Amino acid sequence: MSYLGVGVSPGNVPVYHGTNLKVIDRRVRVAELVLRCLICGLSVLAAVLVGTDTQIKEIFTIQKRARFTDMKALVFLVAANGITAAYSLVQGVRCVVGMGRGSVLFSKPLALAIFSGDQALAYLNLAAVGAAAQSAAFAKLGQTKLQWMVICNMYGKFCNQVGEGIAVSLLVSICMVGLSCISAFGLFRLYGSNKAKNNSGW
Repeated sequence: MSYLGVGVSPGNVPVYHGTNLKVIDRRVRVAELVLRCLICGLSVLAAVLVGTDTQIKEIFTIQKRARFTDMKALVFLVAANGITAAYSLVQGVRCVVGMGRGSVLFSKPLALAIFSGDQALAYLNLAAVGAAAQSAAFAKLGQTKLQWMVICNMYGKFCNQVGEGIAVSLLVSICMVGLSCISAFGLFRLYGSNKAKNNSGW
């Protein structure tokens, strides 16, 4: 019994009806759309920063050009950001179309596919940032035991721009983790609603 004298029974337990579900879904989709647009923009920025980075250094009358293709980890980083930007653009269009139609995502296979895609991209970005950061550390600090020289002493501008690209890619990874949480909520709320319906039938 509550303090108002109203007992808890199947007839007065609050339930989420279709209107409330649409309100919640719309708020989630707005947050999802903002994150996807942010991720798309940051991914393009990171790919441009690293992909267009170049510097020419003259060593004993020989010109040596530093490019991102000289380090496989940076190639991986640019590819990961390109994939993330394209994926976020497609998913962003899906969000805009869904919000325009006012439809609620009830399809479990679609929700599972979105969740799986977001998870995969989050892991991909984290792996790319980790590999690029390790390579950048070797270029910045060198490795005396392996006789790896410090590259950034000769290519300072190149290293600085790569560092900016890695920092932006780290922001992309953080946003992808947050987006994965939103897609997880979108998936598991469908199973929660079914469970609530089953319990209400007793």
